[in-house]
Amino acid sequence: MIRSIIAYGDPVLKKKAEKIDLSQTNELKLLIRDLWDTMYNAKGVGIAAPQVGVSKAIFVADFSFFKDEDNFFEKELINMKQVFINPVIVKEKGENFTYPEGCLSIPNISENVVRKSSLKINFLDENLILQEMECSGIIARVIQHEYDHLQGVLFTDKLSYKKRKYLKEELNLISIGDIEVKYEMSFFNKPD
Repeated sequence: MIRSIIAYGDPVLKKKAEKIDLSQTNELKLLIRDLWDTMYNAKGVGIAAPQVGVSKAIFVADFSFFKDEDNFFEKELINMKQVFINPVIVKEKGENFTYPEGCLSIPNISENVVRKSSLKINFLDENLILQEMECSGIIARVIQHEYDHLQGVLFTDKLSYKKRKYLKEELNLISIGDIEVKYEMSFFNKPD
């Protein structure tokens, strides 16, 4: 089922997500299905549960979006679709890597964000099997971005004060729903 994507300004996006209760398997399967449906409907690369109003530690990502990038060097992961349940980034390493990021909860804004170039992450997959992944480049960036959602951090929080101040009016318009977007959104601060 396609859910509304929570827009910038909603407190759920700034809250640290709770671990998934692994005994709730039916609810978990439905949430995973809804995350995929919602992400693909909005033409996203990844989406975290807080972005659909569920403050739980899970996100999904489909890295095939980047297959046509000239600098894509992780060919073995090109068709990778992955569910990340209760993820923990064990280590971020490498050089700082700057790349433009956007977010389904912050539509129509894209800004350069600096992140470490590689990481190691532990998580449960959709079959509740413990996985460990090491990755770099765009894959690492997508994971870091979605993982941040579980920590209550948005990509705009990583921008300089000057850049955030410059974007303040646009962000306020998003929070009240004064934007055009091609997917369903929920606006916490929308006037009646």
